Amino acid sequence: MSSPAVSAAHGALDGVSHGGDAHHHDDGSKTLLGFWIYLMSDCLIFSGLFATFAVLGNSTAGGPTAKELFELPYVLGETMLLLISSVTFGMAMLGMHAGRKGSVVAWLAVTFVFGAGFIGMEVYEFAKLIHEGAGPSTSAFLSSYFTLVGTHGLHVTCGLIWLVVMMDQIRRFGLTDATQRRLSCLSLFWHFLDIVWICVFTFVYLRGAI
Repeated sequence: MSSPAVSAAHGALDGVSHGGDAHHHDDGSKTLLGFWIYLMSDCLIFSGLFATFAVLGNSTAGGPTAKELFELPYVLGETMLLLISSVTFGMAMLGMHAGRKGSVVAWLAVTFVFGAGFIGMEVYEFAKLIHEGAGPSTSAFLSSYFTLVGTHGLHVTCGLIWLVVMMDQIRRFGLTDATQRRLSCLSLFWHFLDIVWICVFTFVYLRGAI
């Protein structure tokens, strides 16, 4: 026969348990909400950079124009690498939902290879332009171009570092709630960068080279 004090103690313990579960659930929700807010702030940054490029895109100061500098087949190759990396990341997320740890790590590694290839091509493109005398200081057009495309490249580089960290965490800790939540945030980030690059390709390269 249980006393009122014992019953009350059991009730308090149940309350703590349920409260703890709710607390952890709230933490996950707040993480995703906070990350969405971060992505929105990134949207504002890129919007400002796109607006700047739109204003300065024709300010070549007698220097080379976009049509003279950009090689669409090369940039299309960059674009395909990043788009394919988005597909491979999607495969990693499918593996995560299926609980296949090895599959997730493998697809993340493939995503890293494609992302690193994209960055390698972008660095080569920048080096080639600077070698040809078309660096950021040549004109306002090139300053805005290097800033916009370079900012996107910096974001992709951060994403690559995050990929390595996630592969290590999944190998060590498995597909826990925490690692799945972090991987979901990285997925949002990576696909966001794909969308931004499509805008860069269309607005900067395609429009400039035609």
